[in-house]
Amino acid sequence: MSAEAADRVAAVISSRPSTPLQVSWFEFLLDGSLLEKHLQSPNPDPPPVQLIIQFLEQASKPSVNEQNQVQPPADNRRNRTLKLLALKVAAHMKWDLDSLEKGLSIPVLNMLLNELLCVSKVPAGVKHVDLDLSTLPPTTAMAVIIYNRWAIRTIVLSSFPEKQTKPGPHQMNMLNLVQQEKEMTENILSVLKEQAADSISVLEGALRLNKGSYVHTVRTLDLLGSDAAANGETESSTAGLRISGEELHCQVHYDLGGIFFQQGCTEQPAYEKAREHFRTTKELLKKLDESVHVHLDEERLAGYWNACKALTGACDAADPHMTRYEQINSLIRAHDYQAVVEEFIKDNASRCFPAHFRRSVLRELLYRVQQGEPGLDEVCHQLCVCNAVRDALEGEVLSVRFQQLLLRPSKAMVDFLLEVCRRSLDRDQPSDPASRTNMAAFLRTLCENLEDLSLALSMTSHPLLVELLRDEDRKLLMEQMRKRSATVNLSAKPLPSFYDIPASASVNIGQLEQQLILSLEPRRIRQILIELHGMAERPFWRVNSKWEVPPDYINVVLAIKDSLTKDLVYILMAKGLHCISIKDFGHARQLFSACLELVTEFSPKLRQVMLNELLLLDVRAHETTAAEGSKERPPPDLVSRVRGYLEMRIHDVPLRQVIGEECVAFMLNWRENDYLTLQVPPSLVMNNPYIKLGQLLASTCKELPGPKESRRTAKELWDVVVQVCSVSVQHKRSSDGRLGLIRQRESSLGIMPRSKFITFVKKLREPLVLTTLISLFVRLHSIVRDDIVNEVTAEHLSIWPSSLPNIQAVDVEAVAVTVKELVTYALTLNPNSQSWLVTQADIYFVTNQYSAALSFYLQAGAVCSDFFTKPVPPDVYTDQVLKRMIKCCSMMNCHTQVAVLCQFLREVDYMTAFKALQEQNSHDAMDSFYDYIWDVTILEYLTHIHHKRGEMEKRQIAVSLQEEEGLSYITSSRDQCEPGSSRFNRLLLPLR
Repeated sequence: MSAEAADRVAAVISSRPSTPLQVSWFEFLLDGSLLEKHLQSPNPDPPPVQLIIQFLEQASKPSVNEQNQVQPPADNRRNRTLKLLALKVAAHMKWDLDSLEKGLSIPVLNMLLNELLCVSKVPAGVKHVDLDLSTLPPTTAMAVIIYNRWAIRTIVLSSFPEKQTKPGPHQMNMLNLVQQEKEMTENILSVLKEQAADSISVLEGALRLNKGSYVHTVRTLDLLGSDAAANGETESSTAGLRISGEELHCQVHYDLGGIFFQQGCTEQPAYEKAREHFRTTKELLKKLDESVHVHLDEERLAGYWNACKALTGACDAADPHMTRYEQINSLIRAHDYQAVVEEFIKDNASRCFPAHFRRSVLRELLYRVQQGEPGLDEVCHQLCVCNAVRDALEGEVLSVRFQQLLLRPSKAMVDFLLEVCRRSLDRDQPSDPASRTNMAAFLRTLCENLEDLSLALSMTSHPLLVELLRDEDRKLLMEQMRKRSATVNLSAKPLPSFYDIPASASVNIGQLEQQLILSLEPRRIRQILIELHGMAERPFWRVNSKWEVPPDYINVVLAIKDSLTKDLVYILMAKGLHCISIKDFGHARQLFSACLELVTEFSPKLRQVMLNELLLLDVRAHETTAAEGSKERPPPDLVSRVRGYLEMRIHDVPLRQVIGEECVAFMLNWRENDYLTLQVPPSLVMNNPYIKLGQLLASTCKELPGPKESRRTAKELWDVVVQVCSVSVQHKRSSDGRLGLIRQRESSLGIMPRSKFITFVKKLREPLVLTTLISLFVRLHSIVRDDIVNEVTAEHLSIWPSSLPNIQAVDVEAVAVTVKELVTYALTLNPNSQSWLVTQADIYFVTNQYSAALSFYLQAGAVCSDFFTKPVPPDVYTDQVLKRMIKCCSMMNCHTQVAVLCQFLREVDYMTAFKALQEQNSHDAMDSFYDYIWDVTILEYLTHIHHKRGEMEKRQIAVSLQEEEGLSYITSSRDQCEPGSSRFNRLLLPLR
């Protein structure tokens, strides 16, 4: 086989040789200089710790003799060299125990350090505690110190809780190995804990060494491996890497502090020793400005130091340098708990303490309560409130303990809570908007959840709540509380201050007016008004400026002669309309029914008004349930009432236009097209623009399936909509005698202003009606833009005219805005309509928003192919859509994706693909997309381009793919194109 053929075979076998092959462990045995070169590379693969594992694993493999018996690892040159290589890697890492502990398991690190002891000539069979470190060679002493440092560090780390890793179902064969490693780890830990006292003594002896020490380096280990140690060089005072005495003492003090702190759980005096070691560590760190041999976590050191001072009582409250943490601990030891509460309130504003510290303080005091310390219950409640306010400010979930505290709160507790809330926002600088919003939501939720309504009502009048909540929110909150009070047994009078009204005073009118604002029960409203009119004669319908009655009705209502009846009708109607606006249809129906019963006695005109408002209430209630997903058709009675309203001819009854508007939308949404087209009186069509528009829409939808010549109503609808989007033009002579042109934004000749037209359209939900309107505006948009290349597509475009007689009169901007609003609204109703998605994508495309356009094109393909698990219908991804997707990718500099998409066209666009592949600055995955290129011509061009540029790795990828495509021609065309085949799925992958 030639070298070129071998290259091709290798390229086929390895589909993506983009990264160099990993160096195998045995290559380091063959080339003595390879290890140093490998370790000095920027990102060695395998990394150093992985090399140590491989070397020691190979060196410790058991052997099998001729009798097929398992023997311990042989002590031969190969295994000794492997162990020495592992030591060299650790020496390259400068014996950094932090890095070694993170990358190596306890058994492997134990094996490595024991090998270090061996090559460092530590006397065998002698306990380390019996050795005099000052008399040992420097590298030998350092080996003993490193081992014992690791021993106590391992004991400390093993005391931390750790989640055990579980092998997955496919790793069941690894259970035995995992169990073996676990047993080995437990055995090693057992031995280390038994020898912990000895290790501590060894390290304390190391602190008495006043001279610098030396640790093995790669060079000294090379000398050991080459038997050059006979000259004594490796044992001299200058061999190896020098570590100063201060660096050694700093690291040893830190490690000893950790083991003593761990022992302090059972031996309280150990905390004193830990504190002294950590104090010395901090002092030495200040002297060592730049140390490469001290590896410790300074944040953990600071935490240890604070904990030791708190546990040993070393904090002095008068110390000006004492931290806030130390102050809290000092206050707790001094039993000054109210000062602790005060600090927590201040911290709610400054937010210096982390949440876990605040919770730990609360747990400490709760523990003291359990131990029987008196007078702490109230303090714990106050701290719990402080923590809850802090959580609320940051938008966190409130604790269960605080929720339990709110089940039976006292007035004192509520007052304390409000004071904490006030002070938590009381800063020199204004509070951030998020905190104020969170605080407002917190207080509103408290009011809603308090069972004691008297406490809840007192909260609503608190200045902080008045400041944080808007008037609308406070009013809504009061109404919700009023709903809750309606469920209380009135005979029991649970709220005497609310129901038992004192005799007579000026403040009593204010209390009654407040009850009048809160109440939603018609009889209660009537009772309050009777009492108010008995105390003062004035118009009480003006009590609340938010009470509004439609202008169409205001004259009829205010014409009522009896002032009490006038107030009652006005207030019942205003409250009912507000309940409808917040979708509280139950209370709205009660209020309107009471008002209907009242006005029936004296005013037929107002009776009809209330019947009309009840109809609007029922229509909105049913449309709300439909918008929430209900498929239930409206009852025949409601449909009949809607028809009756549309046909009503009572001339002296004031009519609100919104009722007719919503009735027409209701009929369109429930496909009552026959009524709108055949049964509506002509006089109504002429006088009511919404009925006329509804009739045209219903007629057009009915005729859509018919022949083209029968779509006369489509032309009528077109003319009406064009007029809505037209502008009136006036000429005015300027001062110099010339005629100037003034354009008014809306023509007075349309049946309604464009804003009202949009409002009406957004009440429609019927897909066919919306599709018809979208189609109309898309055609109108294409005509006024006059851009044949960049046209927006939609369904049923053929039914509309292809030109306008007076195109200058159409407001182009209004048409563009309307079509965008219409499609966006339609997609909120049905985000999975492929036609609307493509239209939205086209709108973004013609306005040069290519990223958004491509997103919607992909969504359209996804919804009609079950997320590309099935073929995308060709009428969705037409050549025009694909070309637009190609342009989107090109404009976003995703040139490789352009080449991929060019293959989807019915005739592959080689020129565009070749031009895209010539681009070197591509903002996509580039050669990672080569797997999705199957066209051999494009692959050949890729091979040529990369060969010309000298990009040999990428050239090999293209060559391998080209050979795969050559083999694929042998398969049948059915295998290549059948849905579900590998080739078919490959066509869809770029679109995912």
